[in-house]
Amino acid sequence: MRFGPHFNARAAMWMGFAVCLSLTSGTPVAAEEALAAVAANFAGAAEELAAAFNDKTGHEVTITTGSTGKLYAQVKSGAPFDLFLSADAATPEKLEMEGFAVTGSRFTYAQGSLALWSAEAGRIGADGKAALEAGDVRHIAIANPALAPYGQAAQETLSALELWDALQDKIVMGQNVGQTYSLIDTGNAQLGFVALSAVLKPGSAPKGNYWAVPPALYQPIRQAAVLLPAGETNGAARGFLDYLQTTEARTLIAAYGYGFDD
Repeated sequence: MRFGPHFNARAAMWMGFAVCLSLTSGTPVAAEEALAAVAANFAGAAEELAAAFNDKTGHEVTITTGSTGKLYAQVKSGAPFDLFLSADAATPEKLEMEGFAVTGSRFTYAQGSLALWSAEAGRIGADGKAALEAGDVRHIAIANPALAPYGQAAQETLSALELWDALQDKIVMGQNVGQTYSLIDTGNAQLGFVALSAVLKPGSAPKGNYWAVPPALYQPIRQAAVLLPAGETNGAARGFLDYLQTTEARTLIAAYGYGFDD
């Protein structure tokens, strides 16, 4: 549902009341649909959250995933997204400053963690640096640092370990952290850096093995959400952003290996 230019403050007040009622009572009120742009690292969690939100409110949120950089470009090019769940805090802030996001709607919904992961059991031990320097490693996958915050964190980690220059010939890049996971999962790379959330999938044992990268080796990955102009009068978009801040949603987010900075 979309509203025209004569949508007023009274209508906004009633929409807010309807969203709150649907979240607390479980009764759908004027169910709507919203399109969410979601950073690739958060895809699994977002799908599960959208399903839970739908069950609770009747609103439907469709998830489109990609690298934060590419989603940012799509938003600025007029893609019809109603909300954006970024893999960093800087991109939503930039969109807000440039007039492509609703002022005051931005908040941190999760803090991500980086993992060095291999699909091969036993390849990575307690010393992640040693695993990276192993002689039989041909390819190390990371997400493109220019497009993906997890790729930037991987580059920072390799630099902190004094390996960035030494391993240049072995580094292969995915456009986002989801593609990076696939490079490792298919054996095209022996190991690589992914979101910890891709390894800690609720209800299943981790495949292969991983090293949780010490947070001191990279800048904090604070992931921010923001409402976009197309979703400003959309009850599903606003309601989903509200839902992300509930205890129920945070419990699910934590199960995927994310933390919170408050």
